[in-house]
Amino acid sequence: MTGFILPLGDAAATDPEQVGPKAANLAALAHAGLPTPGGFCLTAAAYRAQLTALGLDDLLARFSAASPPQARKLAVEIRLALYEQPIAPDILQPLLAAWRAQREYGQPGAVRSSALIEDRADANFAGQFESFLGLTDEAEFLTAVRACWAALWTGNARRYMDNHGLNPADTAMAVLIQPLVAARASGGGLSETPDGQMLLSATWGLGSAIAQGEVVPDRIVLSRRGFVRKIEAGRKDRRETCIHGMGTSTQAVPDALARKSCLDVGQAVTLGRLLRKAESVMSK
Repeated sequence: MTGFILPLGDAAATDPEQVGPKAANLAALAHAGLPTPGGFCLTAAAYRAQLTALGLDDLLARFSAASPPQARKLAVEIRLALYEQPIAPDILQPLLAAWRAQREYGQPGAVRSSALIEDRADANFAGQFESFLGLTDEAEFLTAVRACWAALWTGNARRYMDNHGLNPADTAMAVLIQPLVAARASGGGLSETPDGQMLLSATWGLGSAIAQGEVVPDRIVLSRRGFVRKIEAGRKDRRETCIHGMGTSTQAVPDALARKSCLDVGQAVTLGRLLRKAESVMSK
């Protein structure tokens, strides 16, 4: 592997300065024995090398001292160049080799931004960057990578950075690339809520419907010792599913299933146990 590609199983993948906190945290969980889909990361070094290959270093140097109107113009130029221009050959070759190796068994891929400045206590950037699910075509994959790079320079991301005293010219964007799990149900969890409980949210299929506000997910409350206290079924009338070798598809969910909980008690208890283990790894 080159310095531009890091498998998540590599010890260096736990370094947020190389792959961003999002990917580094996932690598740390995998190294601790928690189940993850695996995958690899296109490092921050690749982003910086791409900027240089596109001749954008001068624009970055001018951005920090620019007036607001000039900064907006420079940001648009940088974003369009990252999105529209080809990936430099010394990045492209190892990137495609890693992608093809991951796609060997026909499983669709997921491509997600992993900025060096996100997923921190003071700035999480939730929903500010890009994620792409169900990719199978190489051209679509490369477009997704360029879109993740360019996402650092969107108006919404820059406004968020301005509000937190951050500058896109001073940071970099890594890209997390993984096999997409053909999930029956997906969601998220909090290992500790303000009232001292654990909380799971879940929907049928892939979890993108929750992130986009398209469904009301199930809400499952557990005690910190892992006992289920309450299961509140949501309203989940659609689901996005992974079709092996063919990407994803959105389907309607029958009303009876839409109002049924995605997880039974045993599954919720198992996830609660994994949440506590993840909390222990992340608190070290």
